[in-house]
Amino acid sequence: MPKESSHRLRRSGVHRVVVIVDENSNPFELGCATEVFGLRRPEIGRDLYDFTLCSSEPRTLMRDGFFTLTGVLGLEAADTADTLIVPNRPDTDVPRRPAVLDAIRRAHARGARLVGFCSGAFTLAEAGVLDGRRATAHWQWADSFRSRFPSVRLEPDVLFVDDGDILTAAGSAAALDLGLHLVRRDHGAEVANSVSRRLVFAAHRDGGQRQFVERPIPDLPDESLAPVLAWAQERLDSVLTVPDLAARAAVSPATLHRRFRAQLGTTPLVWLTGERLALACRLIERGESRLEVVARRSGLGTATNLRTLMRRQTGITPSAYRRRFGPEAG
Repeated sequence: MPKESSHRLRRSGVHRVVVIVDENSNPFELGCATEVFGLRRPEIGRDLYDFTLCSSEPRTLMRDGFFTLTGVLGLEAADTADTLIVPNRPDTDVPRRPAVLDAIRRAHARGARLVGFCSGAFTLAEAGVLDGRRATAHWQWADSFRSRFPSVRLEPDVLFVDDGDILTAAGSAAALDLGLHLVRRDHGAEVANSVSRRLVFAAHRDGGQRQFVERPIPDLPDESLAPVLAWAQERLDSVLTVPDLAARAAVSPATLHRRFRAQLGTTPLVWLTGERLALACRLIERGESRLEVVARRSGLGTATNLRTLMRRQTGITPSAYRRRFGPEAG
């Protein structure tokens, strides 16, 4: 069964993220982890994470021999991680190094948070920490994953899965989605939005969105959803329905639904609810304590609806969210 994540941001220090780099690891996912967790954020005014790379070997040849990584810490650094990101690589049928798998098992046993990007789910499963747990992996490897690890509850058609203390992302770009999800979970929506702006990346794509987008690039420029999305984001406190969005886009609701599915991998209603909840979180972080006001200004209607959606999406109540991320949070 999933365990409630035992990690907490340290009062006396900064949450430590450690990435294990193994032979033939993918540079892109390593870059995603570095970009989200490793860079300084002067615009925020504080360090969000202590970021470290480690490897079981002094010289690690990256995927297809693109380059050799040297000068990183030894594998013992994994024993100090609050969050451990495991290696992913394209040769999913090749067994991982026993020392790497042992480091993952030790981290899991002491309550560290484990993260697998793309084929990193294979590494976690090989270590045995995913048995009976929910996870995702790239759609291309879904059949192979199921045949090798039948005890894992694979969800192959989502961007990422948050199963408490173990999180997995489906593919390369989904590593950014999961990374921002972790920033949001650790530091709140305002900080996550700031990081996403630096990345010039979508601030929030729900993990339940589909991996495979039918048309990543619209056939016609005028089919872009960007104008209607921007229009809706400026009116979240208003009564907005799917027909309203369709009318703004000058299409039928059915056509709008197809375009959302094709371009964003979700539905108009799910997208709209997610944007409103993100606004509600920001309002709480900025000091608004009256739930009725937060619900009204974010377009969620009632405090009861706000409580229900926030608990469903974040796992905590609005009052707990305020204590953790509000102006008085220590």
